[in-house]
Amino acid sequence: MTEEENRLLPAYLREVEGEPGRVYGTLSYNRRSKVWTVKGDPNVTEMCKRLFPGTAGSKRGEARFTAHARVIGDLRWLMLRFPLAVKESDRALWEQALAGARAYALRRERAAALPERAVPPQGSFLGELRPFQQEGLAFLLGHDRCLLADEMGLGKTVQALAYLAASGNLPALIIPPAHLTRNWLEETLRFLRVDGRVPRVHVVHGLKPYELPQADVYILHYLLLRGWKEILPRLGFQTLIFDEVQELRHSGTEKYSAASLAAEKCEHVIGLSGTPIYNRGGEIWNVVNILDYHFLGDWESFSREWCWGYGNAIVAKPELLGAYLRREGLMLRRVKQDVLSELPPKRRLVQELDWNDRVYARLMEPVLPQLLRWKQGEGLTASQRAILEDSISQQARRATGVAKAPYVCQFVRALLENGEKVLLFAHHHDVMDIYKQELKTFRPGFITGRETPAQKAQAVDRFTQGQTNLCCISLRAASGLNLQRATCVVFGELDWSPAVHSQAEDRAHRMGQADSLLCYYLVSPQGSDADMQEALGLKVSQFVGLMGDAPLPPEQQQDLAAQARRHVERLAAAM
Repeated sequence: MTEEENRLLPAYLREVEGEPGRVYGTLSYNRRSKVWTVKGDPNVTEMCKRLFPGTAGSKRGEARFTAHARVIGDLRWLMLRFPLAVKESDRALWEQALAGARAYALRRERAAALPERAVPPQGSFLGELRPFQQEGLAFLLGHDRCLLADEMGLGKTVQALAYLAASGNLPALIIPPAHLTRNWLEETLRFLRVDGRVPRVHVVHGLKPYELPQADVYILHYLLLRGWKEILPRLGFQTLIFDEVQELRHSGTEKYSAASLAAEKCEHVIGLSGTPIYNRGGEIWNVVNILDYHFLGDWESFSREWCWGYGNAIVAKPELLGAYLRREGLMLRRVKQDVLSELPPKRRLVQELDWNDRVYARLMEPVLPQLLRWKQGEGLTASQRAILEDSISQQARRATGVAKAPYVCQFVRALLENGEKVLLFAHHHDVMDIYKQELKTFRPGFITGRETPAQKAQAVDRFTQGQTNLCCISLRAASGLNLQRATCVVFGELDWSPAVHSQAEDRAHRMGQADSLLCYYLVSPQGSDADMQEALGLKVSQFVGLMGDAPLPPEQQQDLAAQARRHVERLAAAM
């Protein structure tokens, strides 16, 4: 440690001579749980749990600190006031942890002193970054593990490639959703240069590992992660980029485990997502844990500090958590209205349509016995009731989409005949089949999850090149598509998650959009449409708060709350 480095460190991390005499307890390391445990004076350990986020422990006289470098700083600060005896077998590990905490603090201090904007060296990047993208590059260069959470359409892919060009941290592994593999290949070849040449890019194929050729950039989509789980940590990637990192919002899967192991062995880890929180704010814990292990503490401490009680995934104050992630340098978030003043605004319109109630009744008939059983509730366990509710709700949603589909087509037909370029979103395949039949004269493209990668690419190309003015897309297949030629976005069906709607809108609302984008939400007077807003109202509050976007006006929130009803309860009441 140089004298200059020691000076840059906060006082509690500086090297000092000697320690105070009195000892208040012991400090030891649990290698299995990867936590530092303080045992001793109950007043000290209870103070730890109240004072330090990320500290856990239910036993009297015991407090557990995660081994994150930032948390080690907190522990060191505590020990200056309440000295602890470090277990002899753990002393070398403690000195190593202290060195890591000091290196972490120095990186933060040096990052704060860096210019606010950065550009890649000439010849390494064939593109021009906008000022806010230069700021994004500076952020990525200043943080080894982070989340770039710019709103969709602001060029996260370009900023990530600019980072590879500026840092030279190659080879890099890029992990995108399967349908974005081609886009990453094309964009990498288009923008990135390595030593003045076109980069060597290898797209990994198959679940069975094989010897990879030498390359600068490797691309492996999420569906293949489980097959390469044991191999990836040994391949020596310098940079790991998770595109649409919300794919990892659910832990306990082979995909999540593989991603975690790969990230652990990689020095530079970047997550990209305009919508990292899809349903519940607690999902951000899983995402952040991949990027920077235990940055938010373990699940017990996170849920205690930030959520409505232990084990609850609902974040109590999402705006504070979002501000914390930004302040601590883990997340950067910009929205279009802040950085792209020239981009025309989105306009959202809710349009009520006719529907065929006889079709709805016919499609709901098979679940009427289930609905009656749920209503009576006799002999049902909580788990059985939940299964029934899910089945009934899913069928009602499908029936609603089918019952209004012909009227959705009438609406879209009028738009197309008026010269509009339309993206039409729905969820169910049989709804899409109606669209295909009713709108076949417009030769629409389809991206529904039933097409091959080549067919998907062809649908995108036909729309972007003007061969058709209509592209029909599954709601959850919208991520990563660039379709800014569109002038209208139409939702023929709704999704439970507001993030899905936002992502769908932003397939068109991106740089290159020439006109104000009209987003039509087509709803039926009955069925599931109105009832879905109960969940949406809550989830919007979680998404907006964490991301730091402007919240809905109070009157709009009240209006949504007034419309919200429990879907199955309403169906039961109508019997």
